[in-house]
Amino acid sequence: MNVYFHTFGCKANQYDTALVRQAFADQGVVVVDDPAAADLAVVNSCTVTHESEAKLGRLVRRLARRGGRGGSRLETVVMGCAAARDGGAIAALPNVRAVVGGADPAQVLEAAGIKAPRVDAVLRRFPANARGWLKIQDGCDEHCTFCATTIARGANRSRGIAELMAEATALAEHHAEIVLTGVHIGTYGQDRSPDPGRARGQSTLGNLLDALITAVPHVRFRLSSIEATEVDDTIARLLIEAPAHLAAHLHAPLQSGANRILKRMGRHWYTAESYRARLEWLAERLPVFGLGADIIAGFPGESDAEHRQTVALVDELPFTYLHVFPYSERPGAAAGRLGERVLPGAIRERARELRECGAAKAQAHRTRRRGQRADGVVCGRGDGQVEVLTEDYLSVYLPTHEWNGRPRFEVTVR
Repeated sequence: MNVYFHTFGCKANQYDTALVRQAFADQGVVVVDDPAAADLAVVNSCTVTHESEAKLGRLVRRLARRGGRGGSRLETVVMGCAAARDGGAIAALPNVRAVVGGADPAQVLEAAGIKAPRVDAVLRRFPANARGWLKIQDGCDEHCTFCATTIARGANRSRGIAELMAEATALAEHHAEIVLTGVHIGTYGQDRSPDPGRARGQSTLGNLLDALITAVPHVRFRLSSIEATEVDDTIARLLIEAPAHLAAHLHAPLQSGANRILKRMGRHWYTAESYRARLEWLAERLPVFGLGADIIAGFPGESDAEHRQTVALVDELPFTYLHVFPYSERPGAAAGRLGERVLPGAIRERARELRECGAAKAQAHRTRRRGQRADGVVCGRGDGQVEVLTEDYLSVYLPTHEWNGRPRFEVTVR
C-alpha cells in the first residue's frame, strides 16, 4: 500500500503525523509525496481557525477529484483536532473513508484497514529535516475563550522524563536541533505525581530541560510556544548560561496588550505588565534573543483604544517577529457567546497594522544581526541553496557550494 500524508496546523500536529507515518512505515507501507501515487491519503486536521477547517475541506475534495495510483479512487482518512470535533461534516466529504479524532497511531492504522500487533511509541526520526520535534505533553487545563484546541485535545497529559530522554536520544542520531513542543508546554509535569527519586520532587519543564541537555549534550534544544510568565528561573538560567544547548529564542503568546481583553479571553495567569516584565528581564541578559508572539486582532469587545494598547506594547518590547490572527469564532468556544463583535473591516485594519509592526521589527532585528556570527542548523535544501536557522530564529540562505556539509555550524547572518 502507498500512503500520502498531509498536515495542517502546529508543531504538535506535525509531530503526531510523524509518529503515525512511522507506524505505517513499520507495517511495510510505502510513504509517497505525491497523492497521484497513493492508494490512501491520511490528513491531519487543525481547528484553530475557520480558515484551517476550510482548507481541510478543499484539500479532501481536491484529492477525491484527482484520484490515486493509476487513476483509482483515492480514499482519505482524516485525523486530528478538527476530526475530534466533527459533527458529520468531515465524514460527509467525498471519499472520506474514516474520521479519527485525535492522533492515536493504532486507531489510524485500523481506520486504514491495517491491524498492527504493536505500535512504537517512540519517534525515532522526524522526516527530512535536520531539526526534529519532541512532543513533551498534550492537552491543556486552561480555557481560553477563543480556543477550540482544548475541547479537541482534552486535559494536560505530560510524558515521563525517562521516556522523553530515550526519545531525544533516538532523535539525536539524526537531528542537530530538537524542538520541544506540545499544546501548553509551560505546564509540563503539573499533572504528574511528584517523583520520589528526584531531588526536587515535582517534574517541571526546567527539570526536563536539565535532564535532556545532560542526556544529549551535542544537540541544540529549542522551546516552541511557551507563556512568558511560565519561563521559570531554571529555564531562564539555561537560556542565559547554556546558549549552545538551549536556543536563545522564545515564542511567547501575547494575544492582547489590554488587560480587560486578556480577562475576556480567559487568560487569567498574566497581565500586560507581568508579560512585559519577564521578557524585558530576559532581553537585558541575553546578547542575542529571538522573540515572537501570537496576537489576536479584533477580539469581541476590543475597543480602538485597547487595540492601541496592544500596538504600544508591541512597539516597546524587543519582538523579532509576530504571528497575527484576525479573530475567528470557533464553534463551541466561549468567545462566541460574548457579544460586542468588532466589525470585519476594523478587524482587517487592526490585523494589517499589527502585521506591519511585526514586519518592521523583523527587518530591524535582521539589520542589527547582519554580519554577525550565529549558531546555525540546516533546516531545508533546494534550488541550489541550503536554509540555515540561527539560535534566534533567523533564516540564512547559503549557496550549496558554500555549505560544509555539516548539519550544524557557525554561519554569518546575511
